[in-house]
Amino acid sequence: MMRMNPRRCCRLLAVLLALPPAMGPEAMSQIVGSQSGQAVAPPSPADCAKMQQELLDWPNLGRYGAADASLGPPAPGQDRVVFLGDSITDGWNLQEYFPGKPYVNRGISGQTTPQMLIRFRQDVVNLRPKAVVILAGTNDIAGNTGPTTMQAIEDNFTSMAELAKGSGIRVVLASVLPAYDYPWRPGMQPVEKIAALNAWLRAYAEAHGLVYLDYYDAMQDSRHGLPSSLSADGVHPNPAGYKIMAPLAEQAIGQALR
Repeated sequence: MMRMNPRRCCRLLAVLLALPPAMGPEAMSQIVGSQSGQAVAPPSPADCAKMQQELLDWPNLGRYGAADASLGPPAPGQDRVVFLGDSITDGWNLQEYFPGKPYVNRGISGQTTPQMLIRFRQDVVNLRPKAVVILAGTNDIAGNTGPTTMQAIEDNFTSMAELAKGSGIRVVLASVLPAYDYPWRPGMQPVEKIAALNAWLRAYAEAHGLVYLDYYDAMQDSRHGLPSSLSADGVHPNPAGYKIMAPLAEQAIGQALR
């Protein structure tokens, strides 16, 4: 068997991870073959370390492991709420937008629903919140962790909701934010998929006594994307976007805790 040196292996892994999920075997073979001839920008040592860490801890349980352990139980009468999500949650300064509220941010940039499901017990259930706000799904549609199906995404949401309800935690299912395209993976045509997932989230919430938090209708533009006034890249909210989201989230949390 041919051995590949570590640096070349790392370069190949970086290229494969960057491939669009719809790329076929022939195109993939051309990319792989380019490793022996054509110039491909090598990943930095930091990129290699990041990829290795992702392989060792795919759900990124290490991100909040120490913080979870040191948080302690909620104070008597405290309505702790966990915000679980991806980069949209990760980049949200909850103390700025919800001053004085016992809200805990457990967002991790780039994550998909299967990763969140794996860390749900550690990062949500074990923190003993009164409620959880789940904002997820756009990275699944973007194919961040590979091709998936709408049924698989729905199953992950269902499992998270069932875990929460079984632990006495109220559930708020947030709509996926509008996105006309993904700058890191263009051409995925997410508009219809986002609309379909949001329709399912709304129906599931209504059927199971959960709260549906609708960011989508309050933030979409004429293309059913995120307008430039609310986002620099069409996916992640800027302060004006979070300013719209905050009162909607507060209203949904209040409804869940009643």
